[in-house]
Amino acid sequence: MKDKRNSLIILKSTLGRLPSYYCEIENRVARGDEFVSSSSIAESLGINPVQVRKDLASISSEPGRPKLGFRVDILLEDLKRYLGYDHYDEAILVGVGALGHVLMQYGGFAKYSLDIVAGFDLKPKEEKIGEKPVLPISKMVSFLKRTHITIGIIAVPASEAQNVADMLVSGGIQAIWNFAPTTINLPDNILVKNENLAASLAALTTELRRRQ
Repeated sequence: MKDKRNSLIILKSTLGRLPSYYCEIENRVARGDEFVSSSSIAESLGINPVQVRKDLASISSEPGRPKLGFRVDILLEDLKRYLGYDHYDEAILVGVGALGHVLMQYGGFAKYSLDIVAGFDLKPKEEKIGEKPVLPISKMVSFLKRTHITIGIIAVPASEAQNVADMLVSGGIQAIWNFAPTTINLPDNILVKNENLAASLAALTTELRRRQ
């Protein structure tokens, strides 16, 4: 019997690489490939082939075949199911500034079964972005309790992020995607993914200077 604690460790260490595998396998399906090897995926993505093999073995419902590899159609479905792309989710966004505006307009989220259905702002400058309403933040909690949406996206300044997070939790949000450049304190049962754009840029420019 598998140790559940080991399975959780595999999930945490693998999850960050799975979306890249999904895109690669999706491309293979589109061009008509029937099988794909872990070494071929590793070469395309610049990842250690042993790591790819371990990652795919942890989520694949069918083992790879000798000299052929994994069936791409089955592997794509396994990845889709594991990443939750087979389950449609709705989200709201808080902070309809420059970044929030871009996120609300981005159509690519639909590919991964996510739809930002509404935006909220302290002082909305427009009533809609496309067909999606932009509402005063004072209406957010009641909106969440009425719609039972469970994902909230934060795109406000750092000084406002904690207050917004608290409001989201009070409205029933279970997962937060945080673009504010700060750490927010949340109850243990709330999932959070932080996207620190400044830190990512700093890492990129530091590596660029090192290479130069």
